Order: sequence, then structure tokens, then C-alpha cells
Amino acid sequence: MTSTRRPMITTADGTRRESFGAAEWGLVTFLAVTWGASFLFIDIALESLSPGVITWLRIALGATALALVPAARGPVPVESLPRIVLLGLTWVAIPFTLFPIAQQWIESSLAGILNAAMPLFTAAIAALLLRRLPRHIHAFGLVLGFVGVVLVTLPSWGDDASTVTGILLVLLATVLYGFSVNIAVPLQQESGALPVVLRTQLVATVATIPYAVAGLGDSSIDPAGLGAVFVLGVFGTGVALAVMAALVGRVGATRGGVAIYFVPVVAVILGLVFRDDSIAPLAILGMVVVLAGAYLASRREAA
Repeated sequence: MTSTRRPMITTADGTRRESFGAAEWGLVTFLAVTWGASFLFIDIALESLSPGVITWLRIALGATALALVPAARGPVPVESLPRIVLLGLTWVAIPFTLFPIAQQWIESSLAGILNAAMPLFTAAIAALLLRRLPRHIHAFGLVLGFVGVVLVTLPSWGDDASTVTGILLVLLATVLYGFSVNIAVPLQQESGALPVVLRTQLVATVATIPYAVAGLGDSSIDPAGLGAVFVLGVFGTGVALAVMAALVGRVGATRGGVAIYFVPVVAVILGLVFRDDSIAPLAILGMVVVLAGAYLASRREAA
């Protein structure tokens, strides 16, 4: 397989510019439900497992699940390996480490809402990498989305320092997600989603071993916790990342972020039903504003 050498940090337009069809909305629905539920499963796992063990187990399980699929073991160009290593760190190893740490101090519903800022960061980074200024409607959407994130987090800024730290860690992870899905687009278009995501997760599995070892002493064996990590790993990591890579390869990073718009809705509903989470009215307003901003920022580019 031949490949044109690309810069380390780059992105590309999607291969399909039309409005979403049944296939795209099917991928979006799977991601919304799977990642919306992931915050609840992280909360369950934290009751018996340390953040480091959760991170390593879900990545290792995701990589194992994909390795069982023959197509995932297909070749990738040697020139792509440095970008895959970068993707393994910024899409998986670092953000997957940050979320369990943050959720020791903030509720799963708030983590899910903050994650809704990801399409905004994705759109902004795509504009920088593609060297195209956003249309006025896109720029307004980015500003509106930022205002929404402020509203979401405002009720918690008066809490103790650990809560604020949790919020900042989630936002950092969200920025990394926005960066990563952009660089995933050309990789997916060159080699396919499965081979890229498998190697990405193998990189992250190795990178997070020290953190897992450090957390072994603070972990215990519990069926509920192990079951939650199994779902997180196989579906929320292995399958979901491959689905996301396929989606952004088809429609581009900015439009592919539409899946994340629905994640906080699922996270909030599950947090309220199963974890007795609470949510401030101002945070609900902020979520609506984030979704509105993300919608405007993700509109199709003019021809």
C-alpha cells in the first residue's frame, strides 16, 4: 500500500458531503448511547477500582475486542505510525486517564455535559488545520458554545478546589478529543477505521501500564466494577472508537462531532435515574446553549 507522506498534525475533509443518511444517523445513535452511558459505568467502576486500573483495563479490553476482527489486523503504511502514536496518546491514553480522575470529584452527569463542548473544540481546531476561516454562523456557534460551557460549570465554581480541578480535567480531555478526531480523519481515509483504531489502542495500552500498576493497591475485585469496565472496554472503547473513526472519515471531524451533542442528554438521564445525581437549572440552560452552539458550528461548509 502506497501512501503520501503527511505532516504529523493535519486533518482532511470528509469523503461524503451530503446530509446525513440512515447510515450516518445509525453511527451517531450508537455513539450517543454508548458514550452517554460510559460516565455511569465509570462511576460504578470507581467504587472498587482505581482510576489507573479502570483506564488500562478498558483500553486493553477494547484492543483485544478489535484484535479478534480480521480486518483490524490489516496493514497500515509505515509513514502513518508516528501519527498513530500521537493519536494513541491524545485520543485514548491521556483523556481516558483524565476522566476517571475527574469523576472522583464531579458527578457523571456533569462530566457528560462538559463533554458536549467537544464538537466546538473540534470545529475550531479543524478551522486552524484546514486554514479556512469559519463562516459567520460557525463563528457565532463557537462563541455561543463557549458561553454554554461557562454556564454549565458556573454552579460548581464556588465548590471546593477538587470539584474545580475535576471540571478542568474534563475540559482538557475534551480539547484533546477535538484535536484527535481531526488527525484521525486522514488516517482513517488512508487505512480504514479498524486498523488505525486497533494500533491506537495498542499504543495507549502500553502507555498506561505504569498508571495501572500504581493503582493496583487501591483496587479490589468486585463483579459490578469488573462488569462495568468490560462494557466500557469492549463497547465504549473498542467498538465506539472504531465507529467514531469511520464516521469522521465519512463526514469530516466537525460534522462527525454531532454524535457528541447527544451524549450529555443520555448521561444526565442515566445519572439522575441510577445515581441520584443532581443538576442545577443553570447547568441545564448551559447544556441547551452548548447544543445550540454546537449545531451552528457544525453546519455544512458553503460550496
